[in-house]
Amino acid sequence: MALDRRSFGSAAWGIVSAAAATGGGLEQFWNPPPANAQVFLDPAMYGDQELRVSAVDSMKEQVRRAILQNPDLAPSFYQLSLLDCLSYDAKTKEYGPDSSIIKLVLSSKNTDEYTTNLQQAVLTLIEASKALKKYTAITLADAIAIGGSEAIESIGGPVLPVQLGRGDAPLEAPVANIPIDLFTGKYSTEQVTSYFLKAGVTEREMTALMSGLLTIESVKKARSTDDWKQSVKPKFREAGKMGRMSDFRRLTEEDIKEAEAQAALEADPDYEDPDAGWYIADSFGTREERFGERIGKDEIDEKTFNKYIKEIVEKSKKKSSNSVEDYGWIATMLTDPNAPTSQTWLTKYAQSNLNYVKDLTASYNAVTQLGAVFTGGKYENLLKNRTRKSLNNDELNLF
Repeated sequence: MALDRRSFGSAAWGIVSAAAATGGGLEQFWNPPPANAQVFLDPAMYGDQELRVSAVDSMKEQVRRAILQNPDLAPSFYQLSLLDCLSYDAKTKEYGPDSSIIKLVLSSKNTDEYTTNLQQAVLTLIEASKALKKYTAITLADAIAIGGSEAIESIGGPVLPVQLGRGDAPLEAPVANIPIDLFTGKYSTEQVTSYFLKAGVTEREMTALMSGLLTIESVKKARSTDDWKQSVKPKFREAGKMGRMSDFRRLTEEDIKEAEAQAALEADPDYEDPDAGWYIADSFGTREERFGERIGKDEIDEKTFNKYIKEIVEKSKKKSSNSVEDYGWIATMLTDPNAPTSQTWLTKYAQSNLNYVKDLTASYNAVTQLGAVFTGGKYENLLKNRTRKSLNNDELNLF
């Protein structure tokens, strides 16, 4: 669903208004816990494992589709997830990843690209949740966490496991005071860091998470619009054949003439591709591409996911050069001399892709469970009041 900026606000609030008119707000998409400022997490919420896997796969496919159709949404899904998580207050143990960030995003009157992309990401998740309700319910809080994970995977990154079972905040529940424009670059290093620390996230975890956002934005900038569009289109396979060899059959004169005619047609500035905007996910593809082709696969994958981190660290060593600024505000933040912990871990991630992927995976899993109060039988008995295991700023991992 593509919307221009002028019509976006009315469309967003149209969903909220329609929901309210049919039974008390966005709660029609889920069954919320009693109104309070805690995040309830029931790992057994979805019951049957097959239904749970199907729901997650469907949500990931919808997110991948949205990203392929609009590359600018790749960082937005990830930013949305981080914002929802960073609403948590470690001192008061209130708020957290309960989807309440949706109210803040949809109520924003800003019409800048950053905000409208966040709103478009929200609408994608709401539409996907509505469609899934026909078969099995999935909370918007879980959808947000899955969306952030899929944003990383869609560019060739690792699969970030997400614990399911978050309850959604009721529509009338209080909302944390977190600026939704936290990731626009308008805030100082100290200000951005303060929101992570307030949520109980260590600087090491923050460095891993922000490096993930930096990698998404770097891949988005490095790939042209044509690259993204090309990944949407299915590959040619000779009829009746499967496997790699069918992709490389000898071209006939008819194939060449048809290709030349198509090229001439596309050269016309008034030409409109009838297939533009259509996307069919190949659910029977490889594990890496079953939700659609990974955008950065030609230059970055799970084994080389620290590519841009390495480039930034190398350029930051040249004191007379300001080229690190070419990588955006996050690179400037993580190489800030006043943030030695981030500098240290960024260097470690540049030296070892394994350490980077390991820390990113652990940090995302942890941050998406901030403030969680486990409920439901054995899970409540086993996990209630469990102290969160965090990544320390040192390498001892004592706590």
